[in-house]
Amino acid sequence: MKFKKAFLAFLILFLAAFAFLFEFGRNTVWGWCLAGVLFAAFFILHGKVLSKRKIGFRLLSWLVFLALTLGVMKISAPPVKLIPAVDVKDPVATDVVSVAQGDLTGVLTEDGSVEVYTGIPYAKPPVGELRWVEPQPPEKWDGVRVCDHFAPASMQQQGSVIVDSLTKLVGYRTFRFFDPTDNYVEPVSEDSLYLNIWKPSGDVKNAPVLFFIHGGSLTGGQTWYGEYNGESLARKGLIVVNCAYRLNVFGYYANEELAGESPNGTTGNYGLLDQIAALKWVNDNISAFGGDPSKITIAGESAGASSVNAICVSPQAKGLFRYAIAESSGITAKKPYHTFRAIEDALDTGDRIMREFGVSDIAGLRGVPAEKLVNTEYINSAMTVDGYAIREMPYLTYEKGENNETALLNGFNAHEADVFCFMRKVEVEDYGEALFLVLGGEYAKDGRDLVPPEPLDKAYSLPIVEQGGGAKGSYNKIVSAAWFNYSHFNWSRLLSAKGTPVYEYYFTKYNKGLAANHGGEMPYAYGNLHRHGWLYTDDDARLSEQMQEYWVNFVSTGNPNGEGLPEWKRFNDEPGKIMELGDRVGMIDEPYLDIYEVIDKYQDH
Repeated sequence: MKFKKAFLAFLILFLAAFAFLFEFGRNTVWGWCLAGVLFAAFFILHGKVLSKRKIGFRLLSWLVFLALTLGVMKISAPPVKLIPAVDVKDPVATDVVSVAQGDLTGVLTEDGSVEVYTGIPYAKPPVGELRWVEPQPPEKWDGVRVCDHFAPASMQQQGSVIVDSLTKLVGYRTFRFFDPTDNYVEPVSEDSLYLNIWKPSGDVKNAPVLFFIHGGSLTGGQTWYGEYNGESLARKGLIVVNCAYRLNVFGYYANEELAGESPNGTTGNYGLLDQIAALKWVNDNISAFGGDPSKITIAGESAGASSVNAICVSPQAKGLFRYAIAESSGITAKKPYHTFRAIEDALDTGDRIMREFGVSDIAGLRGVPAEKLVNTEYINSAMTVDGYAIREMPYLTYEKGENNETALLNGFNAHEADVFCFMRKVEVEDYGEALFLVLGGEYAKDGRDLVPPEPLDKAYSLPIVEQGGGAKGSYNKIVSAAWFNYSHFNWSRLLSAKGTPVYEYYFTKYNKGLAANHGGEMPYAYGNLHRHGWLYTDDDARLSEQMQEYWVNFVSTGNPNGEGLPEWKRFNDEPGKIMELGDRVGMIDEPYLDIYEVIDKYQDH
């Protein structure tokens, strides 16, 4: 009897383990069915035949069964699948649109209110001899190009499918259990320079354009992410565009030989130049979709916001847009905390990568397969001053008044750093030491005195993960202020000093999703709460509607205010006030001003 109970317990654990692996591994439906047949056949056979055999034979049968199950898991692994432009089976095609490279069609959303065009090439594939070359004009095509699927994401490291699923479950809380439509993985490719367009259906003329740049630390990300899908804003009259761009070692590798072969003497900013090339394509072609090239606003979140900041100071982007929206990042500090590095550091990393792969010149490195090169041990997640795309430290361009944007809407969330700091334990006794990397030895004590050690706000912490002790909340607050919030405060005051209109926000809304952590504002601002309906309430929907109106008004006029909305005052007029977007919507005192004073001293030092 004891043996049978033990065997039953083992059997249940065995089944649970394989169900976990199949579910989080996103194995195909036929794989589940085949595994089920295998399990049933084995246990029928075990009960009738194998249980009567000697222990050695039974162990061997179990090993065979385990091997067969692993084989089923392998052959039913999720396939690579291009993402469709709309969640509609057999969508209706749009009329033919003619752009400079040829004719194309898109597809309509299910309600017919939005036309979506995906996978439109804006540059030649940057492969072979074009790896680490400025983006080249796209080639023309014959016939009508069908643009109904997103192109692959730019080449980036891909971890385990199981780990990715667990991240969606624990971090983003978007994993869907037993969903047969989710059993696939998205493709990546070095050939990724494509853009996507969402527009109101029908005859549209002179519509304002929102050009969005995705985040991902300049090392990852994709254009089909549902949090910034453009359908909702298109229904409100905007034309929304986003683009893929080269990432990591493909987008931000720097080398003196590359600078020497470039007609512009540039290296280290290929991803940024891709974004500018896409913006140029939009200027040249958006009128074919009913957009007005004189009414373009660039926008981005996280590393996308840092990219927006870089485009705002790039001489290569002058005249290509008018307004800018930046969410949760920027590079205006005298020494930016992230997404920016000195050219010397960039070149040194480039030399290390060349040695890593055992080559002596760029021709040799171009010969390394992309799937191998992407796994370099050295991180390439930062832009640099190359003298062409970025000619000087960005804050200097703002001080001279030579930046490109004529109005700015920017801001940050209440818990920006929490998801980045979750592995760092900070106890009261080592709190000051932990601040050393944020404020330096000179000002860490000032930070500790200003923000005494307090525990983390559990409402905003990731589930399951241990977050540290009584000083973790204060540590996260100062890291948030330094890594994210300060760049917006500095950007706002630099523009205000020149009389450029600035509107700054502070997103504080709690929900069951990302809440006010990094990226939590995106589904609100871009109208995509419905993609994760169970995470949000009617209160969230009301806030999302207000935020969309603010964003649409700003893209249209350079001023977010409109009828029925709480007044959003300019930073220029009251630099100590910002707009809270949360359970309440209205102007509040900027909560980090005292921390910014310490960061100012650290930056000047």
